[in-house]
Amino acid sequence: MKKINFDFPVTERTYKVIEERTLKLYIFEPEANLENRPAILFFNGGSFKQNPKTPTQFQHQADYFSSIGMVAICVDYRNGSDVAFLPTQSINDVRSAVKYVRRNSADLGINPNKIVVCGSSAGGYITVSSIMLGYQNDEKRSKETIPNYLIVLAADMDGVDIMRRRYPQLLDRAKELSPIHHVKKCLPPTLWISGTGDDLYEQNKDFIRQMNVAGNEITLKTYEGMEHGFFNFGRHENKYYHLTKLEIENYLKMKQVI
Repeated sequence: MKKINFDFPVTERTYKVIEERTLKLYIFEPEANLENRPAILFFNGGSFKQNPKTPTQFQHQADYFSSIGMVAICVDYRNGSDVAFLPTQSINDVRSAVKYVRRNSADLGINPNKIVVCGSSAGGYITVSSIMLGYQNDEKRSKETIPNYLIVLAADMDGVDIMRRRYPQLLDRAKELSPIHHVKKCLPPTLWISGTGDDLYEQNKDFIRQMNVAGNEITLKTYEGMEHGFFNFGRHENKYYHLTKLEIENYLKMKQVI
């Protein structure tokens, strides 16, 4: 894995070493060195491609949330640039990252009961899957691996579709790896953000409806006509970067996380 360069100062911490990979947390520290702070972990999208996006996708959001007192963390996880990569690996990495932050919360100055996970696209699929699906490889699902709050930015919940398009070797297990085929009460309080022009919008809306009927608490916030990834820094003159950033902030304030 090439060195990841951020535009802001970060502290690096290794949360997992597996095979040839050293997986790191890139931590944006609030100016005030306090204890018991809320944390938000960002899992970037575009990670299933052979030339994947990097954790820098969310660096501007991370810098902002650190400025308002959260410990913001961009998470490196196994992705399409790794030899013989499969999405099951990154599902396990989500669990490992959350567990590491929770187990080291005192050292990191983090409240272990105020851990937020935010995932976009492929990052949203793996974060939801890490909670919903029982599959395990190197990291078992447990109370320690589940965040207290979840933010999802338009993610494919149909594992059958994902495996058919990208990982045919997993087709015989595709339903096992598909959140939309495992609707149940299991997610923490969740904010789900999607543009109505996103190809995943109707699927996401139906998934959220089914999950709420099952007893989950998912709030859907839509942006009319907006495409996949519309919230990214640098798009639309940053209008929706700012709007979605504030949407997340207001949600976390409503939940008394910040």
